[in-house]
Amino acid sequence: MDLSKLNEIDLSNLEVDDLKRIGAAPLPIKIAIIIVLCVALVVAGYFLDTTKQKEELDRVIAEEKQLRDVFSSKQAKAANLEAYKQQLEEMRTSFGTLLRQLPNETEIETLLTDISQTGISSGLEIDYFKPEGLRPKEFYSEYPIKLKVTGRYHEFAEFISGVAALPRIVTVQDIEIIPSDPKGGVKLTMQLTAITYQYLDETAEGTEK
Repeated sequence: MDLSKLNEIDLSNLEVDDLKRIGAAPLPIKIAIIIVLCVALVVAGYFLDTTKQKEELDRVIAEEKQLRDVFSSKQAKAANLEAYKQQLEEMRTSFGTLLRQLPNETEIETLLTDISQTGISSGLEIDYFKPEGLRPKEFYSEYPIKLKVTGRYHEFAEFISGVAALPRIVTVQDIEIIPSDPKGGVKLTMQLTAITYQYLDETAEGTEK
């Protein structure tokens, strides 16, 4: 067999009549046709079957990874479920404690008296004391109180400390201290806004009553 003749065969020009005469064709042509058919079958099998299977395999692998991530996340949550429950209970207890520090409608009058008495007991002269009413926020209301007092630095400090020690939450803002007498003297005047807070549900109930 002279395999060098394979280079002289132009399979692209084969016609139907040629294919009918394959049985009588020379051996090199038969071998060439068999090789071409084998290669064609392998290529066709790869693109028609193997490629689809590979795409399906890639999709399944990606889906498996996603499911593993979801499983790991849920497993971690399940493992920490008791810790989450305990944390939630602690948050509820803490939130309830804070709510109890917010005065309801009837307690605000008492709180105003407490703030006034704290100023007097600190040695301050109360020149101005004006509650400005509730200001609704998202789930609570602010209750600002404008104050103007006269005294000395240490008395101011004692007053602020006393307000902070009250059983209800009170914050102090917009503090301004100026000399009481422009000509001099030890006494000073302090203006500030004391703000307490009221839980909004209790405010709504008080309004309905």
